[in-house]
Amino acid sequence: MTTGTATIPAPHTAKDGKGILVTEPAMKQLGNLMQQQGTNQVLRVGVRSGGCSGMSYTMDFVNHSEIQADDEQYTYEPANAPSFLVICDPKSLLYIYGMQLDFSTALIGGGFNFTNPNATQTCGCGSSFAV
Repeated sequence: MTTGTATIPAPHTAKDGKGILVTEPAMKQLGNLMQQQGTNQVLRVGVRSGGCSGMSYTMDFVNHSEIQADDEQYTYEPANAPSFLVICDPKSLLYIYGMQLDFSTALIGGGFNFTNPNATQTCGCGSSFAV
């Protein structure tokens, strides 16, 4: 993808080509965070009721032993960091399948940002949505 003269790399998908789309800045940040978490940690992504628009995104590192039998599992392989596992429960996946995860270092509005094609409404904070 190009904008003007700059080339923006395509978002990463999991090793199997599915899962959440993760931009290059988010991949770097997640790779760094995973290294800080130590061994046997995975990233759980999901949704819960609440937030300004009715549902909010959740992201947290959990121990590998907390993976449930019905969780979807996606392996991501950053360029200069160890691969990591992202898990999501099936109910949450219905709401976030095809979502793009980005990361910004901006002072205002920085951090992880979610772009969800399933959302019919989002709020200004960027961490809640409605379907």
